[in-house]
Amino acid sequence: MNMQGARVHPARGPQPLIRLNDFGAVTPPELGAWVPGRTVSVVIPAFRSHTLPLTLASLAAQSYPGHLMEVVVVDDGSEPALRLPEIVPERTRIVPSRPGGWGRAWACQTGADVAEGEVIHWLDADMVVFREQVEAQMRWHHLADYFTVLGRLKMVSAWKESLSPAEVHAAVSAGAAEKLFDAEGDVSETWSSEYIERTRDLREAGLDAFKVHVGASASLPASLLRAAGGMDTSLVLAEDTELGYRLAQAGAVFVADGESRSRHLGASTVMRREQEVKRHNWVFLANRVPSYRWLRKPPARQWEVPFVEIVVTVGDASYEQVRATVDGFLGGSTSDVQVAVVGPWSAVPGGRRAPLDDPFVDLRLVHELYAHDGRVRLVEGVEETPFPAPFRFVCPPGWVPGADFLNRLVRFANEEGYGLVSLALAEVAGGDVRGGAGGNGGVVTARLERTAALMRARTLRTGRGPGDAPDSGTFTEDLVDATFGTQWLDGKTWGLLATEEVAEKPSRVSDKAKRWKKKALRWKRKTMRLQGRLDRAPRRRLGRTLRRGLRRALSVAGIRRSRRSRSRGGSRPG
Repeated sequence: MNMQGARVHPARGPQPLIRLNDFGAVTPPELGAWVPGRTVSVVIPAFRSHTLPLTLASLAAQSYPGHLMEVVVVDDGSEPALRLPEIVPERTRIVPSRPGGWGRAWACQTGADVAEGEVIHWLDADMVVFREQVEAQMRWHHLADYFTVLGRLKMVSAWKESLSPAEVHAAVSAGAAEKLFDAEGDVSETWSSEYIERTRDLREAGLDAFKVHVGASASLPASLLRAAGGMDTSLVLAEDTELGYRLAQAGAVFVADGESRSRHLGASTVMRREQEVKRHNWVFLANRVPSYRWLRKPPARQWEVPFVEIVVTVGDASYEQVRATVDGFLGGSTSDVQVAVVGPWSAVPGGRRAPLDDPFVDLRLVHELYAHDGRVRLVEGVEETPFPAPFRFVCPPGWVPGADFLNRLVRFANEEGYGLVSLALAEVAGGDVRGGAGGNGGVVTARLERTAALMRARTLRTGRGPGDAPDSGTFTEDLVDATFGTQWLDGKTWGLLATEEVAEKPSRVSDKAKRWKKKALRWKRKTMRLQGRLDRAPRRRLGRTLRRGLRRALSVAGIRRSRRSRSRGGSRPG
C-alpha cells in the first residue's frame, strides 16, 4: 500500500493551544482503544550494527498498523553492506547514506529525505522496543502538528549473547519484552529520567524542555522537522541536543510518554565517557545553542547563532540617531547580538553629487560606519522571525539602551516565559507607531519577540476562526498571548531612553561633579587645618612627657645614691 495515499491530517480545524510546555490539557487516547490514521517512517541509522536484527524483530511486533508504518534503515558506510535479516516489518528497506558525509546526523537526514511518512520516528540500531512503543508516540501526533514525543529509554548492561531475533519477536508480540533484559542490576535509567519525572513528564519544564531531547527514541512530524531546518549534518556528536534546541525555537512542545518503552543494548557513550563527551560537545553547542548561557563565558566573542537579533529600521532618522541606538546595543553587557539595520540601501544612487547637500548623506554615513562590522547586517528587510536565534528586539532609531538593559529584559521574559514584551517609549498624536516602523503617531514602542512563540503561532494561525485573518498581526499576538503570554512595560523605567535624554545626562552629571568638587575642596582645606592642629598637639604632649620622665629619672637616681651612701656607713650632713 502506498503510504502517501494513507495520509490523514490530525487537525482539520483548531489545534490545541498549549501554554509553554504544559500539555496537560491534551488527553491522548488509551493504547489499543483508538483508530490510527497517520503514517510514520521509523528511521534507523546503522553502522556495522550486529544488534540491528533484534531491533527490526521488535519493530515487526508493533501494535501500530503495519500498513501505516515503514522502516528505513540507513547504512552509514558499513563493510560489508548491511542486509535485511529474516524478521522485519512488512515495509522495510535499506538505503545507503548519501555521499559526502558520515555519522548519525548525516544518516538520519538521509533517511528523513527519503521517508514517506507524515511522522519521523528516530530509533537507534542497538535497541529493542516494546510492543506499544510506536503506537504510544503516534497517538500524540494525531492531536497536534507541533509535538515532539520522547520515549522512556532504559540502558541494559548485560543480556544473553545467544538472544535471537525470533525470541525478541515472540517476547515483544506477547507484551513481555521486559523479561528479556530486566534481571536484577542489568537495567539502569538514563541521565534524563530524573528530570522528566521531576517535571511531570516535562509538563512543568517550561522553556528548558528541549534539553532532554534524545534522538534514540523520539518522533516528530516531518513538517516540524523541515520547519526546524532538519539535522545539522556538520555535527558528529550532540546532534540530538542541537536539534532539540531548534525544534524548541520552531515552537515544538516536548512530550515524554512513559508508555513508549524501549531498552538500549549497552551503555551509551555519555555513560561510558561522560567528561570526554562534555569536553567535545560543549564547544559545538556553545556556538549553536545560545540558550546555554553558561557555555558563552568569554564576553567579547561572536558566535554562529546570536542570542538576540536587534532590528533598527532607519526610516527618516538621522545618522546620529541610528548610531546611538546601534552602538548602544553593541556596547551592552549582552554581547552575543546581531544588529540588522534596515534601510533602502540599493536605492542610494551613485555618481557625482554634492557630498554635504546629498539627500542620502545619512544613509551613506550609516552604511560606511557599519559595512565592515561583523555584528551588523545592512539589509532591506528581515524574515518573519530571527530563527534559530531565540529572541528579536525591534527598536526605533533614536532610543538608547542602558548597558544592562537587554540582559535584564530577557531575564524578565524568561522568568514568566513571555512570548512578547512590549515597551511604551513615547506618546505622539494620531495612530499607533510600533517598533519605530512608522505611522501617523500614537505610541512609539519597542518590543522583545520570542522566536518559539512566533513560530508556534505561525503553526496555529491557519484556519483558527472564520473571522480571523491568518496574516493579521493582532491575530498572531493573540495566539502568542494564549501560548506564552505577553506583557507591557515602561521603556524609560527599564532604561531605554531617547537620545536627547541620554545627552542631557552627561551635563547633569557634570554639574553635580562641579558642585561636589567645590565641596571636596572646602573639606580638603578644613581637613588640612585640623591636621595641622593634630600635628602640633602631639609635639606639645611629647615635650611634656619627656620633661616629666626626666624629672622622675633624676629623682629616682638621687634616692639610689642615698641608699648606697648609708650602706657604706656614711651619715647625713649636719
